[in-house]
This record gives sequence, C-alpha cells and structure tokens, in this order.
Amino acid sequence: MSLNSVNTNTGAMIALQSLNAINNEYAQVQRRISTGLKIASAKDNPAIWAIAQNMRGESKSLDAVMSSLQRGQSVVDTALTAGESISDILSQMKEKALAATEDGLSTATRQALSDEYVALRKMINTVAANASFDGVNLISAGSTGNIRALADTRANSSIDVDHIDLSTTGTAISSTLTGLMGGVATADIDAIDAAIQKVSSALSKFGVGAKSLDRHLDMISKRQDTIDAGIGNLVDADLAKESARLKSLEVKQQLAIQALRIANQTPSLLLSLFR
Repeated sequence: MSLNSVNTNTGAMIALQSLNAINNEYAQVQRRISTGLKIASAKDNPAIWAIAQNMRGESKSLDAVMSSLQRGQSVVDTALTAGESISDILSQMKEKALAATEDGLSTATRQALSDEYVALRKMINTVAANASFDGVNLISAGSTGNIRALADTRANSSIDVDHIDLSTTGTAISSTLTGLMGGVATADIDAIDAAIQKVSSALSKFGVGAKSLDRHLDMISKRQDTIDAGIGNLVDADLAKESARLKSLEVKQQLAIQALRIANQTPSLLLSLFR
C-alpha cells in the first residue's frame, strides 16, 4: 500500500488505533478510581470476581450468625440480671425466716415478718416472669424457652443455653416455706440455703453460656474481618497507582490526538506536488 495515498491514510489509521486503545485504558482507570475497585464485574476478571463474590456471600452469612449470637447474649444477660435479683431476694427471705425463729415474738411481729417474707417470695415470681428478651425467658415458670444460637454459616452447630426454672414452682425454690406463721425450723432455713445455692448454680451455668457466646462472637467477628480484608486484596484498586496511571494516560492521550492530527494533514501535503 502506498504511503502517499489520498484514499488510504495508513498513518491516521495507526494513530486512531493508538488513540482508541489509550481511551479504553483511560476509561478503565477512571472507572477504578470512581468505584475503588480494580475488579468491579465478571468481565474484568471472571475467576477472581467469582472468588470474591463467593467470599462476599460468606461474609453476609456471618452477619446472620453474629445477629443470632448477639440475640443470645441479650437473652442470657437478661436472665443473669433477674437471677441475681432472685438470689438477693432469697437472702432477704432467709433474714426474715431467721428473725421469725426468735422465741417470744409477739403475734403482730411474727405476722409482719411473715407478710414481708410472703411479699418477697411473690416478688421472685414477678422477677422470673419478666426476665424476657424478644419472647425468650430462661428462668420463668414452666417455660421451655432456651437459646440455640447459630455457630456457623451452615447451621450445623449452635451455642446452647438451656432453661432453668427459678420461680417458686421450680425445683430450685419450691421447697422454701410459703409463710412464717406456722413456725420456722432449722430444716426450713436449710431449705432456703439450698435454694440460694441452686440459684447460684443456675447463674453459674448462665455465666458459662454467656462466656461461650461472647468468645464465639469475638471469633466470628475476627473471621468476618479477615474475609472482608481478603476480598479487598482481590478486588480493591490501588488508588495511588491508578492516579499516577491516569496522569500518564492523559499525556499519552494528548500525544495520540496530536499524532492523529498530523497524520490527517499528510494527504493535504500532496497537493503541494501539483503546484
């Protein structure tokens, strides 16, 4: 093909191809800077995009696991707070029961002690019945509420905390006296002591469950952070590097435009040969 042709301008064609390639690369760099991603869609790098997308799905699934664990934490914390109140109430009941063992008490005094004791015992049921979070109560009377918090994204395992009845009808407290007017024996004081120990044991189990939930939540949070960082390593753009490339491409773009302008002027120079 002749280089001195007005029909086919080879130089302009080459200059245009170069300009188009630079413009495509310039658009790609601009897209990376605007999105912050070097791989924003499957066409950028199908294999890496698929890996990153799968990891995003895993990270989103961990959100559900963390929500389940956090809900479990709230349920257990509510039960612990109520259980501690019940333990304090039992201590006050023991105080009233001990006072009622004193010889020579008047009927009015014994009645007053009994009324306080009965009120405290009723308060246990009130506290137990109100120790609910999101409809789950670990210590209420006759409840079967328990915690089965998700432990992984496949729902294969869970962090379990079982229900323990801490009302006056539960095995922990039911053996305590219902009132003091019928007299208080050593066995009755022992029954209150036993109730305090059983409540403490129940609180210890809830505490173990709370610790398990806390530890697993911390582990899941760290795992999610690691996954998110891994996704970033795969698809995030190096903005400093892309910024430098953008400046370089701007210069190349101007040079390519100038080269195309020169190439387009070449055929007109042939006119001078005919003057």
